[in-house]
Amino acid sequence: MNASPEVFDRRSLRLHRDRAAATLAEHDFLLREVGERLLDRLGDIRRDFPLALDLGCHHGVVADLLASGAAGKTTVGTMIQADLSLPLARLAAKKLSPALVADEETLPFAPGSLDLVVSLLSLHWVNDLPGALLQIGQALKPDGLFLAAMIGGNSLAALRSALMDAEMEIEGGASPRVSPFADLRDMGGLLQRAGFALPVTDVDSITVSYSSALALMQDLRGMGESNASKERRRTIMRRETLLRAAALYEERFADADGRIPAVFDIIYLTGWRPHGSQQKALRPGSAAARLAAALDSQEVAAGEAAPPQPGGSGRRDDGYS
Repeated sequence: MNASPEVFDRRSLRLHRDRAAATLAEHDFLLREVGERLLDRLGDIRRDFPLALDLGCHHGVVADLLASGAAGKTTVGTMIQADLSLPLARLAAKKLSPALVADEETLPFAPGSLDLVVSLLSLHWVNDLPGALLQIGQALKPDGLFLAAMIGGNSLAALRSALMDAEMEIEGGASPRVSPFADLRDMGGLLQRAGFALPVTDVDSITVSYSSALALMQDLRGMGESNASKERRRTIMRRETLLRAAALYEERFADADGRIPAVFDIIYLTGWRPHGSQQKALRPGSAAARLAAALDSQEVAAGEAAPPQPGGSGRRDDGYS
């Protein structure tokens, strides 16, 4: 097999998370908002999960939300927390759940050992996402559940365009200043390729209002979400370029109060480790009842003309043929 291209600099990502650990609680609003929405989905599944993994746990947000009852009547037993960053794993360990340092691309869990894997805003930094999904599926027990939320789609498109245009204008060239994101259309196929049954993907957009583009960039840094693309320019952006990017953002998108929006597209993934008890699609032609009978209409073979209906004109009365 060909090695997956390295889109992200995982060492830089770890350093960003290490740096953000001390003050992440001041910038974790997006983690908590998306975490609540993710666990609300878990709460719709009425069953127990004795052994679970929070993959990319940050400072223990999922453990906090579970303790507050965010998953409703769904019971999660032992929650193992894992993060790429040692300082974040140490913070998560204070949530009275075991924590360890682990890389999403190289999972240290035995096959068939977990009942549930949850991942909150972490998988969008993985280079080999198909491989990571495959490892997650292998770590789950049969009929185990995988539930994740990741930043994707057109997230931060306004910031991306402002930074690019400012750099072109001031420095005569541009480099990636916002990391690339996965697309919703690809994720369902990746879940199927990884062997998950009953895969479901959907997207939810969250718009956050900021006083300025500089405040947005400071918040991204505080969340540990600074650009970690391998193709990024390694030099610090010029102050003049940064201020011009902020001005362009505000000129194009500021509201009447001078605040600017930042849009995050959150992709949700759900998949199950295959098990014989799960629902399966019926084979074509195996239905026990005819659709025509349910619709109280006459069935016509392909290529045959439908019989005329009494009083019918062949045209809908709303004016569309």
